[in-house]
Amino acid sequence: MAEQQQFYLLLSNLMSPDNTVRKQSEEAYETIPGQTKITFLLQAIRDASAAEEVKQMAAVLLRRLLSSSFEEVYPSLAIDVQTAIRTELLAGIQSEGSSNIRKKVCDIAAELSRNLIDDDGNNQWPEILKFLFDSVNSQDVSLRESALHIFWNFPGIFGNQQQHYLEVIKRMLVQCMQDQENPQIRTLAARAAASFVLSNESNTALLKHFSDLLPGILQAVNESCYRGDDSVLKSLVEIADTAPKYLRPNLEATLQLSLKLCADTNLTNMQRQLALEVIVTLSETAAAMLRKHTNIVAQIPQMLSMMVDLEEDEEWAMADELEDDDFDSNAVAGESALDRIACGLGGKIVLPMIKQHIMQMLQNREQMRLSPTDGGSCKNNRSTSFLMCHPRVRYAACNAIGQMATDFAPTFQKKFHDKVISALLQTMEDQSNPRVQAHAAAALINFTEDCPKTLLTPYLDSLVQHLHVIMVAKLQELIQKGTKLVLEQVVTSIASVADTAEEKFVPYYDLFMPSLKHIVENAVQKELRLLRGKTIECISLIGLAVGKEKFMPDASAVMQLLLKTQTDFNDLEDDDPQISYMISAWARMCKILGKEFQQYLPVVMGPLMKTASIKPEVALLDTQDMENMSEDDGWEFVNLGDQQSFGIKTAGLEEKATACQMLVCYAKELKEGFVEYTEQVVKLMVPLLKFYFHDDILHEITITFLDRCARVRGPEYLTQMWHFMCDALIKSIGTEPDSDVLSEIMHSFAKCIELMGDGCLNNEHFEELGGILKSKLEEHFKNQEVRQAKRQDEDYDEQVEETLQDEDDNDVYILTKVSDILHSIFSSYREKVLPWFEQLLQLIVNLICPHRPWADRQWGLCIFDDIIEHCSPSSFKYGEYFLRPMMQALCDSSPEVRQAAAYGVGVMAQFGGESYRPAFTEAVPLLVGVIQSPDSRAKENANATENCISAVAKVMKYRPECVNVTEILPHWLSWLPLNEDKEEAVHTFTYLCDLIESNNPIVLGPDNTNLPKIFIIIADGVVNESIKGEDGCSKRLANVIRQVQVSGGLWTQCVSALNEAQQKAIQDLLNTA
Repeated sequence: MAEQQQFYLLLSNLMSPDNTVRKQSEEAYETIPGQTKITFLLQAIRDASAAEEVKQMAAVLLRRLLSSSFEEVYPSLAIDVQTAIRTELLAGIQSEGSSNIRKKVCDIAAELSRNLIDDDGNNQWPEILKFLFDSVNSQDVSLRESALHIFWNFPGIFGNQQQHYLEVIKRMLVQCMQDQENPQIRTLAARAAASFVLSNESNTALLKHFSDLLPGILQAVNESCYRGDDSVLKSLVEIADTAPKYLRPNLEATLQLSLKLCADTNLTNMQRQLALEVIVTLSETAAAMLRKHTNIVAQIPQMLSMMVDLEEDEEWAMADELEDDDFDSNAVAGESALDRIACGLGGKIVLPMIKQHIMQMLQNREQMRLSPTDGGSCKNNRSTSFLMCHPRVRYAACNAIGQMATDFAPTFQKKFHDKVISALLQTMEDQSNPRVQAHAAAALINFTEDCPKTLLTPYLDSLVQHLHVIMVAKLQELIQKGTKLVLEQVVTSIASVADTAEEKFVPYYDLFMPSLKHIVENAVQKELRLLRGKTIECISLIGLAVGKEKFMPDASAVMQLLLKTQTDFNDLEDDDPQISYMISAWARMCKILGKEFQQYLPVVMGPLMKTASIKPEVALLDTQDMENMSEDDGWEFVNLGDQQSFGIKTAGLEEKATACQMLVCYAKELKEGFVEYTEQVVKLMVPLLKFYFHDDILHEITITFLDRCARVRGPEYLTQMWHFMCDALIKSIGTEPDSDVLSEIMHSFAKCIELMGDGCLNNEHFEELGGILKSKLEEHFKNQEVRQAKRQDEDYDEQVEETLQDEDDNDVYILTKVSDILHSIFSSYREKVLPWFEQLLQLIVNLICPHRPWADRQWGLCIFDDIIEHCSPSSFKYGEYFLRPMMQALCDSSPEVRQAAAYGVGVMAQFGGESYRPAFTEAVPLLVGVIQSPDSRAKENANATENCISAVAKVMKYRPECVNVTEILPHWLSWLPLNEDKEEAVHTFTYLCDLIESNNPIVLGPDNTNLPKIFIIIADGVVNESIKGEDGCSKRLANVIRQVQVSGGLWTQCVSALNEAQQKAIQDLLNTA
């Protein structure tokens, strides 16, 4: 008894507002064995004399214990104890007088039941099923509530008996949803029905069978909202998200109800926004289904009225501190909804619908005065009327301009540069509305970031003059009044202009640098951290723009300022905005100073590694725990089903990614100067492959550190670093869910194999990689089948096809990376890797079947091309699989497929061996036919045609006995030069050199009459960069020209046949080769 009382005291202390007491209690609680916890917690729950808050805490802890530690605790209990626990829980539900405690006991029972479903789906607690049936038919309302609550919490409670009890479940739900005397029963029944639907989202037959419950759910949504309960409405949002097809039979009624609730100003803002969320979610999860209901969809613009639901705030335009958006406000909810619906349904559908509403709003002077959403009025009117608009409208206009400058760059800049720049500069002079002034500067940043330098240059004088005047004025304001908002944005505007203008900014350098250094030196107060960080960014961007020579006189002073900040780094708070600006600034200084920056590495690496090492907080939470954690606190959640969610705290991840990018920058710039940090950085970076990462730096991480840093320390160290990376890379290929990141990892892995060569993979690596590549190929085929099924869906339309095409493009891109990996393996390991490859053979053969999409056939042929090129003569044993499809593909309607096939014929001739000889007799006429077709030189066909020309050359060069070279050569010469495929151009020019150097009479012609034609071919090759001065082929061609140069008459004849550009090209070749 004393122990139990002591435990009650512990439970009370766990709720103590005193952090010290609570922490000590948590530590004491953790030391109690699991079995003892269960006994004490259950006793506390069942103790009628215990305080309610103690019982509540005990219930929460017991549910949490069963959720997180069931396997460690429950199975080790004696059988009679397990039975007693189950019995006590059911007895507790029936006898508990407090509805709050009773619900929590129901949660425990549901959690225990969830864990007592075995692998075969048997519920090892049959008594709870009997309890459900008895309770739902009881006259006791509290028991009916309890049964529904348990079923809502764990709708899979029937396990493998669900199908057997399906009619009973349905009858139970219908009966409870029709309980006219007890609205709380109707509400709970509707929530339970929704939960059951969600737990069976993929069971189409079941959803259809339960579709007649939906009207009851909708009725409960309506009733409960007007009783101040939005729980059923939230369930409807979940259905729209997870099982939208369930709503199809009553979609019209669902949309009508949602629009009605959304428009009802008697409801709370949260309820109206949830009603809108139903429609918005459907636009994302079932866009095609929603698009068919055009009458309903046409009413969607009523959310625009939400967007203007703003309170007048006289201080708004003067604010110097920008508060985060109030995400609970109707204005923000409406704006977000419109954005999501436009993305979901497609701009083609939404724009015509909202256009007329927006135009009406723009005619309404009152809304014009307050509307935060559209800058169209001011954007289309002259600047004078722009300046007469309400500050919120002008702010919104700046927002619209900035958004369009980003989304439609560089077309937007090219079309509207004169109007936009002048209007923004004029707005930036509006001293009476600093918030608008600052946002105009922000829009200017968007505009200049993606503006072509040639467009911006004519405006530089005006831009610089305005920015300098405003900067000086705002610097004075900062000193006198402490206001900083506009100055923060103007400093970034200067940085953006400099970044775009590059060396054109040199004349303005001295105008800004003294003031910027002054800010960094003196803006040391906590409230000026963001200004100081942005100024550090500005200085480093200007330095990078103007170059080392102009920046060097200030470089030492700037470095000292940065060093001073860096030495204070340990005193900075983790969320100090200066940190990320400093990290990027150091990297820019490294680019400016080059090798001279190496001396600063000991200072900058510590904080940089600290930021790159940030470990994000993650948590597995049930629904009730998640509700206590706000997304506003930086947490984002992914619903895992079964009342569970995965949470991750995203704060700091952007800074982490930036820090990793900067480490790569140092390695690239300093090369061997970074060597001593290589191992430390690699061991930090590689584990990050398991985590969602910024895809644009994965390749840099692997290649930069292997090739530029580790290689410097010798082959043994290089191998050691590669082994550390290799396992993580292979595992990431198998587990990475994001296709962009996955493709980058696969690309990096392929490049690493090429770099490391034969022997870099052991048997375990090959075994794991083979399984992963096989699963990727199988997934590719499966995804195509799924897309074909979607094309047969009743909701299939043009927009769905666009989405399917995007999905297909993603899949094909991953297929290209599979091809890259196989290419690197074949080129490194050659014939000895073929036995390993055979586990993939049938899947690759499937790719080149005639009925497959052209991209499949293209990349399937490319893989066989690699086998021929790198694994011959052994490659011929697979000829039965690819030779016939390759010959047929030479005449394919897809140029990409023709190109892959033609390349295959070329490498077959070059590397294949004797066994392939019969194939050339068939291939060459087909190749010639492709080359001579009327549209063979059309842009879309050029690469395929040039590969055919190169293939013919390779057959003539390596297998002359298989073709009539004398007959083909004159035609082949007339097809030259190759201008598009630079790699194949080298092959053709090399063969041309062979023919000329051997004095081939067909190529040179009688009395060298073909030489002027040959000069034209060579000159065009130089003009099109098919011939480059540094390769051996260009030297041989230059020697041919020099030999002609010494024979005066022939030289004159050849040169006179060239135009001016061609003559210059010949001269350039002679000068460089």
